Amino acid sequence: MRAVWTLLFVLGVAAMSIAPAVAADVKDKKGEGRVFEIRTYHAAKGKMDALHARFRDHTCKLFKKHGMELIGFWVPTKPQDAEQRMVYILAFPSKEAADKAWQAFRDDPVWNKAKTESEKDGKLVDKVESEFLKATDYSPVK
Repeated sequence: MRAVWTLLFVLGVAAMSIAPAVAADVKDKKGEGRVFEIRTYHAAKGKMDALHARFRDHTCKLFKKHGMELIGFWVPTKPQDAEQRMVYILAFPSKEAADKAWQAFRDDPVWNKAKTESEKDGKLVDKVESEFLKATDYSPVK
């Protein structure tokens, strides 16, 4: 009986040491893994306050509703640039999850209503830049 328990213990330890490597290999083959999206918004002239209000009052809640993890929002330290640009970062379990979340967000009637109402006096954004990033193995945020 002791030999059976020893064998089970050895197999358990071996499985635990192999599992992370196998999981990482599967993750890489599927192209999955947590990704971050950094987005830069270039506000239309005089519309930055309205853009901040839309994020504050509507967009952030809808991001959460659709599984988008908010990492943070920033503006440049130079006041003139802060009136023109805003940067934010979202996190997703995978690029595929990001694509699905963005599609659900764009299709959400609550978003479409908020966007339409916020742009009744003109568009708020002239340009959006987006890039998806994955963490390095030494990154403190993954």
